[in-house]
Amino acid sequence: MIFIDKTEQLISFCNILKQQPFITVDSEFLREHSYFPKLCLIQVGYDGDAAVIDPLAGVDLTPFFAVLQDENIVKVFHAGRQDIEIFYNLSGKIPQNVFDTQIAAMVCGYPENISYGNLVCAITHTELDKSCRLTDWSHRPLDEKQIEYAAGDVTYLVDCYKYLKNYMTENHREDWIKEEINSLCDENCYNINPQEAWLKIRHNVHTQKFLTALKYLAQWREQRAQKFNVPRSSILKDDILLNIASSFPKTIDDLKQVRNIKSEIVNGRMGGEIIETLNEAAQNLLPTSVCRLDRKKDVIVPNQEQSLMEILKLLLKIRSQETGVVAKIIASDADLRFIILNQPQNTLTMQGWRYEIFGKYAEQLCHGKLSISYNPKKKAIEFK
Repeated sequence: MIFIDKTEQLISFCNILKQQPFITVDSEFLREHSYFPKLCLIQVGYDGDAAVIDPLAGVDLTPFFAVLQDENIVKVFHAGRQDIEIFYNLSGKIPQNVFDTQIAAMVCGYPENISYGNLVCAITHTELDKSCRLTDWSHRPLDEKQIEYAAGDVTYLVDCYKYLKNYMTENHREDWIKEEINSLCDENCYNINPQEAWLKIRHNVHTQKFLTALKYLAQWREQRAQKFNVPRSSILKDDILLNIASSFPKTIDDLKQVRNIKSEIVNGRMGGEIIETLNEAAQNLLPTSVCRLDRKKDVIVPNQEQSLMEILKLLLKIRSQETGVVAKIIASDADLRFIILNQPQNTLTMQGWRYEIFGKYAEQLCHGKLSISYNPKKKAIEFK
């Protein structure tokens, strides 16, 4: 294992990585007190060795970013969304030819969202040391135990990748995670548009005035968080944001009446910014069509077909267990609703491998051509 804190070392190591068919990648970062994650360590492994790179030592990461762009090398992550976000923020590019072992595990018989430690234990029968799990990775110097712990996040990942890759090849499931990997590598997932920040806030009010206030307030908060590199919640928590949107105050005195809002917010610079934001919102109300779409964004199954929905969920659970594929990756509740409403063109569940292992059974069930029973002699579920 190599510890890299100089650019010359990284260049030499990257020359080795360029010769590998695959590399394993992980990172350590902090984001509790910032909007953008602070990269503290990069761990990179291959079948034979590994390195821990210290970006806080002033290492030029350009050679490593070039390796991430090499389409001839598979980049293996475990639950890699946050790692990819960091590399995208720093380099402006998404890593190419990505494989995620947490996603792959979902079609190889492992539980949904399995942790790295549990996957390593299941495949290599090794219990990982968790003593450094809560380390402040921005603190220097790091001791030998911390560096070895960090390296373990990519060394065991080599065996996990090889095992999962072989399983998927032998069982002809290599294409089964294609959509999930494509989603993981979609730039739109990492390009944060402040104008769309309101869409991620859960609420149950759909009036024109409320939604307009929520949209403008969420945009203001997002832009402020980005500008000062602070967490959104340190500006305003979601519940306070919703309270302000519901009240739609016009003046500072009105803002003081908002439930649970702190006086330092009202009397500080943010109080004036909030009122200014809401005044702009009042002059630019959202179209009523947007409000209708927001209210109807979740497809609703008619009451008389709720029982069918429950049976479809049971069918999905059975097929998930029989095939060793996590139910979530086969079909979501929204997919089941589309099937019931005879809108299969809106779901991947009725296409490709998902159709073969579940979709066609769901289709038959909805048309009264499939029954589910239990055979006590065989102790198995049967379809007729």
